[in-house]
Amino acid sequence: MKHLSLILERNRTALYPDVTGGTAAEGFPVKQKMKGKRVNLLGLLSFFVILGFLLIVYLGADILTGTLYFNYHHFVKKLQNSITPIEHSEHFMISAFLDHRVDRAIRVISIIRRDSLQPLYCIYHHYYSDYQVVTAEVEIHSDHFGFPFGAADVLCRGPSTQNASHVAVSTNTSISYSMDFLPVRNRVPTETFQYNFTICISSLFRNYNNALQFAQTMEMYKLVGVQHVVIYNTSCGPDLEKLLQHYQREGILEIVSWPVDQFLTPSAGWNSQKHPGDLHYYGQLVTLNECVYRHMYQSRYVLLNDIDEIIMPYKHANLPLMMQGLQQKQKNVGVFLIENHIFPKTQFEESHKYRRPEWRNIPGVNIMEHIYREPQRPHIINPTKLIVNPRYVLQTSVHSTLKSLGEVYRVPFNVCHIIHVRVALQGRLSKEQLLVDSRVWDFEDQLVPNVDRALQSAGFNLYDHSSFTQATVLE
Repeated sequence: MKHLSLILERNRTALYPDVTGGTAAEGFPVKQKMKGKRVNLLGLLSFFVILGFLLIVYLGADILTGTLYFNYHHFVKKLQNSITPIEHSEHFMISAFLDHRVDRAIRVISIIRRDSLQPLYCIYHHYYSDYQVVTAEVEIHSDHFGFPFGAADVLCRGPSTQNASHVAVSTNTSISYSMDFLPVRNRVPTETFQYNFTICISSLFRNYNNALQFAQTMEMYKLVGVQHVVIYNTSCGPDLEKLLQHYQREGILEIVSWPVDQFLTPSAGWNSQKHPGDLHYYGQLVTLNECVYRHMYQSRYVLLNDIDEIIMPYKHANLPLMMQGLQQKQKNVGVFLIENHIFPKTQFEESHKYRRPEWRNIPGVNIMEHIYREPQRPHIINPTKLIVNPRYVLQTSVHSTLKSLGEVYRVPFNVCHIIHVRVALQGRLSKEQLLVDSRVWDFEDQLVPNVDRALQSAGFNLYDHSSFTQATVLE
C-alpha cells in the first residue's frame, strides 16, 4: 500500500505541476501553490480579454452616440448579401466604391425605382470614427428600357470621403442600430493589376444549362489570354453547376450570387412590352456596372459580353497582342466596340468531324459544328459588345458606355469580332447564303483535349452515352 500511495502521489504531481516549475511533492508550500493558481487565472483572464478585443476589431464594432455596439448578425449579413434593401424605400444598394476620378466621391451602385425617388442620404464613417451624413446625389442611368426599376449611382460627396471605410444609403439622417453598411472598395488606386483580361458575364437565370458551349467558351478564352471570368448567378442547371464549381476550384472563375428574383420580378428580356417585369433582363445593367467598378484596379481590361459570345481576335494570335497593337495606335481610347456576328446553331458543318461521341451526352451547343456566319445586312449596323479600360468608364450599358473618359473606337471587323452561336436572326437564309468562318478550328489541337479534361474534372463521364439532358439556351 505504501508503494501504491507513492506511485499515485508521483502521478498526481506529474499531472499538476506548480507554475514555478516544481511540484507540491518537492516541498513547495501550499501558499505558493495557491499563488501559482492565481497567476494561471490572471493569465487566462488576460487571454480572454485580448481575444474579445480582437473579435470586436475583426467583426466590426461601431461607436454610435457614445455607445459601443456590436452586431454579429449584421456583420455576416454584410458579407453575404449582394443586394441590400434601403429601409423605408423601394430601392436597393448593391456595392460601394471610392471614385478617385470624381472628387473622391463614394459611388454606391444601386437599383432605384424611377417613379418613387425620395430624398436620400449617405451615412459614412471610418471604422470607429464619427459618422458623416450628407445629402446623396442620385443618377439613374439613361438606359432602363422602360422598366420601373433601373440601374443608378448614388453619389456621396462630403468631407473625408476618401477615408471612409463603410457607407449606408438612408431615407433620413438618423442612424439606427439595424442599419446595413456596405464596405467601401477601391480605396487605394493602383497601376499594378492582378489580371490583364477579365470577362464580366452579367447574369445566369432560369436554370441555364448550356454546359458544352460554356466549357468550350471558357477553354477558348483561356487560349486567347483571359485570366479571370466573373459570373453573376441567379440560377443555373445541374450540369452547368458542375462546371461552375470546377472553374471556381481552378481559380479562373469568380461567382457572385445574384438573388435578384428574391427582391423583384426581373424581366427575362430587354423589351418591357414583350417581357414584362420590374427590372431589365435580371438586372444586366446593374451587374455590368458593378463588375466594371469591382475590377477597376484589379484588371487592365474588362470584356463585357454574354455567356454564349466569344470576343475573338482574327489578325492576332491572342487578346494581349491585339490590344497592344490597338492601344499603340489609339492611345487615348478607353472603350473598344466589338461587332457581334451571328452563327446560327441550326446550320451544321457537313463533315461532322467535331460531332464527337465523347460530347454526345453533354447538354448544350457544340460551337465547333457551327462555322456559318450570317452576312452583313445592308443599311444595318451590327450591335456591339465592349472591351474597356475600366478606369475610363463611369457608366455602361450593354452595347456601349453611357458615360466615359477618353475616346471610343469601333474595332474593324477583320481585326476582331464576336462569335455568337445562337438562333438565327436572318432565318430565311440557306446555308449557301451564309459565310464560312472557321476561326475556332485554328485552336482545335489544344481546345478539344482541354474541353475533355475540364468536363472530366467537373465529373462528367465522356464515355457513357446512355442518357442526355437537353440544354436550356438563352436566346
